[in-house]
Amino acid sequence: MAQDLKYTRNIGIMAHIDAGKTTTTERILFYTGKTHRMGEVHDGSAVMDWMVQEQERGITITSAAVTTFWTNNNINHKINIIDTPGHVDFTVEVERSLRVLDGAIAVFCAVGGVEPQSETVWRQADKYKVPRLAFVNKMDRTGADFFKVIEQIKTKFDANPIALQIPIGEEEDFIGVVNLIERNAIVWVEDETLGVKYEVIDIPEELEEQTEELRDSLIEAIADFDDDLLEKYFEDKNSISPNEIRNAVRKATLNMQIIPVMCGSAFKNKGIQRLLDAICSYLPSPLDKKEVFGIDPRTDNKVSRKPQNSEPFSALSFKIATDPFVGHLAFLRIYSGVLKAGSYVLNTRTNKKERITRLYQMHANKQIPKKEIYAGDICAVVGFRKISTGDSLCDFANPIVFESMNFPAPVLKIAIEPKTQKDLDKLNIALSKLSEEDPTFKVKVDEETAQTIISGMGELHLDILIDRLRREFFVECNQGTPQVSYKEAITKKIRYRELFRKQSGGRGKFADIIVEISPADEGVRGLQFIDKVKGGNIPKEYIPSVEKGFKNAMKNGTLAGYEMDSLKVTLIDGSFHPVDSDSLSFEIAARIAFKNAIPKTKPILLEPIMSVEISTPEESLGPIVSDLNRRRGQINGMEDKGKNKVVSAKVPLSEQFGYITVLRTISSGKAYSNMQFSHYEPVPENIAIKIIEKIKGKFFK
Repeated sequence: MAQDLKYTRNIGIMAHIDAGKTTTTERILFYTGKTHRMGEVHDGSAVMDWMVQEQERGITITSAAVTTFWTNNNINHKINIIDTPGHVDFTVEVERSLRVLDGAIAVFCAVGGVEPQSETVWRQADKYKVPRLAFVNKMDRTGADFFKVIEQIKTKFDANPIALQIPIGEEEDFIGVVNLIERNAIVWVEDETLGVKYEVIDIPEELEEQTEELRDSLIEAIADFDDDLLEKYFEDKNSISPNEIRNAVRKATLNMQIIPVMCGSAFKNKGIQRLLDAICSYLPSPLDKKEVFGIDPRTDNKVSRKPQNSEPFSALSFKIATDPFVGHLAFLRIYSGVLKAGSYVLNTRTNKKERITRLYQMHANKQIPKKEIYAGDICAVVGFRKISTGDSLCDFANPIVFESMNFPAPVLKIAIEPKTQKDLDKLNIALSKLSEEDPTFKVKVDEETAQTIISGMGELHLDILIDRLRREFFVECNQGTPQVSYKEAITKKIRYRELFRKQSGGRGKFADIIVEISPADEGVRGLQFIDKVKGGNIPKEYIPSVEKGFKNAMKNGTLAGYEMDSLKVTLIDGSFHPVDSDSLSFEIAARIAFKNAIPKTKPILLEPIMSVEISTPEESLGPIVSDLNRRRGQINGMEDKGKNKVVSAKVPLSEQFGYITVLRTISSGKAYSNMQFSHYEPVPENIAIKIIEKIKGKFFK
């Protein structure tokens, strides 16, 4: 029987690395009765960190899904939770999870506050318009400051955080929270019940004044978005009931006008039950998100799907995983209709029908078989012959294509080879499966050296993937040193004619094209192709071949063989031969035109630039800044965070290899850094010349 969608919550837990996301999720599973023993990240027993690499390293690598239930106000709520990674190398996992979720919990460390990856995931949530709660974790830690974190959320995100609680006690004396809405206090009992038991008490005397002040601020903030509440506030603010406050908080949260803020200590089992209540009270159900929109591929018209079982079936594939027992698992968000095991669906990308052999509700890496899954739910399915992340699935009679997902380009690459010849086929199969799972993992064979090159988002990303090759696919690999994924671009516009003619007896080859080649418009990546041919000088059926020729040629630039980042090609004119011309001729002509014309457009090399944030004691600040300058870094700013100084900088990735070791040496192990991809920018000419000479020397010496 279908769960009432009004009481379903599809949520993600997101944060900077080590803010306590997985520990928070483990506590949620324990208190909701999904598990009977608390898993811990530090001892490798966390349910959500089920991969061997996650257990060994104490980090989340892949987003894990789980379904659980919680009773709030005597109503049973179904909660689908996705625990996402915090490390920047796995940001794709956060991106694709937020694309299909209705709400999110942003977890912040009470000591570290808003950190770099917190900002990344926050922007991703803004991009997909995901309402969220904030949970300030680790309130028991030395240096914890609840109100400082709220201030950082306000200033760094330009958000409107509103405290629903205040902590009782600080650091190791943190024992509970004051509930501003109910005007009471909750203190957790330190015993063998692991936080299940708590006492509701009167507000401690020393916090009464602060409670009233913050409660007034809370009501004022939400009254701005609720006219009835505003009127009541001016008449008699004490007549406003807790239920009215909760309804107003929910309304403002769903409209993304406020961010309700809770606090606790997941590791010390404090604050999670109230967080669960808040998930049920304030985060959206699929019904709150209303309809979703897509395009009908038959007419290109905009169409919608409501989250109802009676609507035609539609779903989005947001993650592909390889399971050793069931094969390919596709994770789906069902937007409308009912999906049944054994039924057929249409994949609008491939335009092929696919049979759903089995349906599962997920519990981390365990599958619970289901006969059918209803609108608004998240599930995993088996049976697809060909499916990718971002594919739209639907009913045959009512096709719909949802907006797909865009992922960042890889910035680091490594050459690998199997240790034995017999492992070659196994390696190719394994790499194919891993690249299907992860859109930011790319595999290609270097035409010059015949080496297999794998590309990813960072050293940790590639390290994990090579480790998975060994453990999951039993392929031992030799690997080269990490190399930066440079790109090429052009800076000058030119007009160029390519006449391709080949005669070798019988039917020949002929194609004549006149093109204008220029830098792509701002914000465009890849090939921007414009057809301006008039009068049928080039038949319409040959024009896509010209586009295909340029697109394929862009994979290897003329400067140093790196991929061309973006290019604008305008096909102006040309001619054809009624016998010798064909699609292949025009494709070859385009490739030759690229090879001959690009050197005349003043091509340049582009390099990945990383955003780096370093937290250091003041005595190490000078040497760290000097070292960043030596690495071609640009200092963007400095600020105080507790007793440390925080330096923000932009540094080329090529200068950052081995940086962690150097930083530890400079600071005697007291400084730490976070790094994430920012953008590409031109390589200085003197450095570009050395890179090109090195590349060409490797192939032509």
